[in-house]
Amino acid sequence: MLYYFFNWLNKTYHFPGAGLFMFQSFRIAMAVVFSLLIATVYGKRIINLLKKKQIGESVRELGLQGEQEKKGTPTMGGIIILVAILIPTLLFANLDKVYIRLMVLCTVWLGIIGFLDDLFKIRARKAAQNKGEAYKKKDSDGLAGISKVIGQVGLGMIIGVTLYFSNAVTVEREIFSTGNAQLQKGERLAKDSNIIPRKIDGIAKRFVKVQTPITTIPFVKNHEFNYSRLISWISPGAEKYTWVIYVLIVIFIVTAVSNGANLTDGLDGLAAGVSAIIGAGIGVFVYISGNYIFADYFDVMYIPNLGELSIFVGAFVGACIGFLWYNAYPAQVFMGDTGSLALGGIIASLAFIVRKELLIPIFCGIFLVENLSVIIQVGYFKYTKKKYGVGRRVFLMSPLHHHYQKKGFHENKIAFRFWVITILLVVASLVTLKIR
Repeated sequence: MLYYFFNWLNKTYHFPGAGLFMFQSFRIAMAVVFSLLIATVYGKRIINLLKKKQIGESVRELGLQGEQEKKGTPTMGGIIILVAILIPTLLFANLDKVYIRLMVLCTVWLGIIGFLDDLFKIRARKAAQNKGEAYKKKDSDGLAGISKVIGQVGLGMIIGVTLYFSNAVTVEREIFSTGNAQLQKGERLAKDSNIIPRKIDGIAKRFVKVQTPITTIPFVKNHEFNYSRLISWISPGAEKYTWVIYVLIVIFIVTAVSNGANLTDGLDGLAAGVSAIIGAGIGVFVYISGNYIFADYFDVMYIPNLGELSIFVGAFVGACIGFLWYNAYPAQVFMGDTGSLALGGIIASLAFIVRKELLIPIFCGIFLVENLSVIIQVGYFKYTKKKYGVGRRVFLMSPLHHHYQKKGFHENKIAFRFWVITILLVVASLVTLKIR
């Protein structure tokens, strides 16, 4: 909103200083600062409101160190993160860009799903208290699992269909001396594609916009992979159904990463810290791929209009760091599903937009192992119970962070070490810009 206001001031009245808002770097900085201020200053008010409404966390008897001290801590604090992301984005970003609209939709969509899940759990607790019964937290108290999955699938479908079919979602291909751009199978010129002249390092080059279902293969020299290859071998003309495969992959990864972030949110500061680090790494990819000079230098695909998404990413990182002000050990508030589902979905969606989804297993390594630890634990328990009559466990407890708690590690140490591992994984992901 402020972007449009200052743009109007600059064009109409040449108002001094108004042109500053046209620079993405300035608006990224403002988004980070505003998100931090909203999360830290107004976050306290939201926490007090949650306390007043008696929206506290219930704790199951799991035999974990310090679990009883958490009882009654306000939950649904993910509202702080959502507000701290959305307000700076709406203020400083150009809302005409399709990527900004997609990410605003993603944030609100998953925020609502998580909010309803938390709300139903709180109602179940209060209903038990009104009956004078001891509340026993059950997974069935929240939003039905199938309802959450349907919501995540619906979002994945919207993101996948938009990224595949929207005329505003393009990459640029260089026109070589032959006078033609060398289009790959499955690529097509965008509707508004005209020859775009650019001068890079003093060399005149020409480009055209194309719509293409491609991603980046890490650590590979010819590092582009076209999704049409997954289906073109079946029969001639099968590429026209590539969108089905693409959308299914988007749905699966958005759902998996969203649930991975949800599982990771089990220790003070863990999910917020990991998400902030991952967001910063994705922000580097977004900024480079959205700037044709940097894209040419690093030899990565240039994605028009992507640079504006850096403002959203800046707000995302600032919101996560600001939330840590109250969520770091000992936590004054928990994000609940309101925040954790949204964080994972945002990260997955950003990865697809910047064409780096194949890097998700690397920079989201913590989310991945948390997911796998639960799958392995449950699967092995069921297998051994069926075979031996008694279920056995691989881990002392899942998700993985609880395994280390059972081993006697303090939760603050576990969270900090998971942060360090995430930093290493994000650095490894950024290295793919040059090492192929």
